[in-house]
Amino acid sequence: MRANMRFVGHLFLRQLLSAKVVGGILRELVLCDAEDLAPQEHALECACELLNCVGLTLESMPYGQAVMPVVFARLQSLKAQRAADGKGAYTKRMQFTIQDLIDTREAGWTRKVFRSSAKTMEEIRASAPQGQGGETVLVGLRPCYMSGEVERFVRTHTA
Repeated sequence: MRANMRFVGHLFLRQLLSAKVVGGILRELVLCDAEDLAPQEHALECACELLNCVGLTLESMPYGQAVMPVVFARLQSLKAQRAADGKGAYTKRMQFTIQDLIDTREAGWTRKVFRSSAKTMEEIRASAPQGQGGETVLVGLRPCYMSGEVERFVRTHTA
């Protein structure tokens, strides 16, 4: 299911799906219109995967600017939701996944990635500050060969 969400996200990034379709999928996955119901964990995982794939691009569009606050408010409330026994309604893994997504959005859709190509010890020492590992990448961006509003948005907001 996560691969399907990534596929839907890449269709959107290549302008084969509209922002309204992706926004509708997100609202349906997190049950924004049914506050009294709690979505299943796999639906939340799919929503997080889709948001990781298209977040920056979707948020730069007018429709996305309307949908994203609603979806993230719902994710925040679901993360904090408790069951009758006082434990979290969702597993810790799901709570951390939601928190990682929220942190990624707050950081301007940048995320630290720890997998990279092999480097020599000298290259590692020269490129990374002491005590810090990994590199940051921008997530949810259209491919570089696609021209349009998103690239201008990124240039103006990261410069």
